[in-house]
Amino acid sequence: MTPFRVWAPNAKTVEVEVNGSRSPMTAGEHGWWFVEVSLAETNADYAFVLDGGEALPDPRSPWQPRGIHGPSRLVDHESFAWTDRHWQAGPLSAAVVYELHVGTFTAQGTFTAIIDKLDHLVRLGITHVELMPVAEFSGSRGWGYDGADLYAPHHAYGSPDDLKRLVDACHARGLGAILDVVYNHLGPAGNHLARFGPYFTDRYATPWGPAINFDGPDSDEVRRFFCDNALMWLRDYHFDALRLDAVHAIFDTSAVHILEQLVCEVAGLEAQSGRHLVLIAESDLNDPRVVRSQEIGGYGIQAQWSDDFHHALHAVLTGESDGYYADFGSLADLAKALERVYVYDDRYSAFRRRRHGRPPVGVRGHAFLGYLQNHDQIGNRAQGERSSQLMSIGRLKIAAALVLTAPFTPMLFQGEEWGADSPFLYFTDHEDAELGRLVTEGRRREFAAFSAHAEDVPDPQARETVERSKLIWTERDNEPHCELLEWHRRLIELRRKLPALSDGRLERVKVSFDDKARWLVVTRGPVAVACNLADSAQGVHAGIRANAQILLASDKEIRVMDDRVELPPDTVAVLGKPGSGASSVRR
Repeated sequence: MTPFRVWAPNAKTVEVEVNGSRSPMTAGEHGWWFVEVSLAETNADYAFVLDGGEALPDPRSPWQPRGIHGPSRLVDHESFAWTDRHWQAGPLSAAVVYELHVGTFTAQGTFTAIIDKLDHLVRLGITHVELMPVAEFSGSRGWGYDGADLYAPHHAYGSPDDLKRLVDACHARGLGAILDVVYNHLGPAGNHLARFGPYFTDRYATPWGPAINFDGPDSDEVRRFFCDNALMWLRDYHFDALRLDAVHAIFDTSAVHILEQLVCEVAGLEAQSGRHLVLIAESDLNDPRVVRSQEIGGYGIQAQWSDDFHHALHAVLTGESDGYYADFGSLADLAKALERVYVYDDRYSAFRRRRHGRPPVGVRGHAFLGYLQNHDQIGNRAQGERSSQLMSIGRLKIAAALVLTAPFTPMLFQGEEWGADSPFLYFTDHEDAELGRLVTEGRRREFAAFSAHAEDVPDPQARETVERSKLIWTERDNEPHCELLEWHRRLIELRRKLPALSDGRLERVKVSFDDKARWLVVTRGPVAVACNLADSAQGVHAGIRANAQILLASDKEIRVMDDRVELPPDTVAVLGKPGSGASSVRR
């Protein structure tokens, strides 16, 4: 007998339909319905019928092989033959994270196709692979942030076992696996949760749809739904960490915030399984409570993305001042981000027209992920331009040096390591023609103020939009791509060799700069990273006394003269004292 259960507190009758045959379910406590059905197969298709209406996928469907509108399919998680019994992911303090999108990372766009590229990431020095959301969403292509069936891996990427094979292959190569999950909203298509119960609330609103009911009537089971989802990905798919999308759009006034509850439940699974498990948040609040321990009033999440560092770095290197970049642009801002994480730490933001943030006192740098690029910062541009389309090779090298020698946990976005030419565009595949039209028109309206030809904004619904976004792996063999790839590899290697570069203590980071002369030096104990952003060559005081040697240089013309380093325009050098253990390398 196979048990079926579903939470539907407002329904008067509930049936389960298995392979075309319906069985009535019995009402239990707190809105749960139950039944056991004799099945001839372990992977049967099924759906639920509320009050005699249409058949609906299971809110906790483990697989939607025919997409968001098809039936659910049972999955036996115990049957997969894992080979990672003794696997333990390394700590974030030693991590280099690589974010990728399953559908565009390879030409095939599948879970199993990624496996053939994992050795490239190992050679680069990556330690953790982060997948953008893979929960079932509308159509065959999309970013994944409009999930409809949060327990089911997206059918176009492969089966649940295919996803497990990918995670198992990561672990076999010493790579941790991180999954991006979305607990602040669901997508507009295929979202049937409201028909089952009060999963949503009108007391709050998100930019992407109704807010989740984490603190209203019947919210206990809603909280259980999302906590169980997180535990499933960690337990049944062996992910080592979850990245929580936009937690600032999670609204909860409960005494125990849903993020606190999630941290505690993940800690319980960690104790039970013996595997180190991590939660990483995306937050726009500049509130250190997210990553502070629960013992001192925080949520206890281990790390969060650091947008202020990205914005400060991007604005300095590109000169852009649109939107939130208007709050950044000076070397002083970049220096503050490197030393104190938040540029806006109870400081007035002209973009927000109010004060924003608070200082992250007592929090180590490793609790923040630092990056030049990610899916949002590229894909939310009208043309999806990467940094390689916005900066010179010299500035790309400067950016990589500052990211990979920073006190944060560094993260790269797919193809960044070789300066990929392909854009990363926003794309969708809504089967509902009207919804698709609204998405296309909305995208063009969004950028109308930034472009005289809004019609030139790529159509998210067009197949060519996703095809253009796929990585072109043969680029790695050509210049300047192979030069950039080697630069990233050597920087990661240097980060591993020099203890000062893996030290997350922010108080040991000292930044000197001259906004007018356009130079910046980051000093981390016996190591200095000297950057020249000026149009002409100049000598810069390295700040690590005499006899410094060049450990890594972006240009063969860089020279050390006494206590100064001579830098051509748009160049960077990593300097250290003799005996540091790192060999001198010039490009």
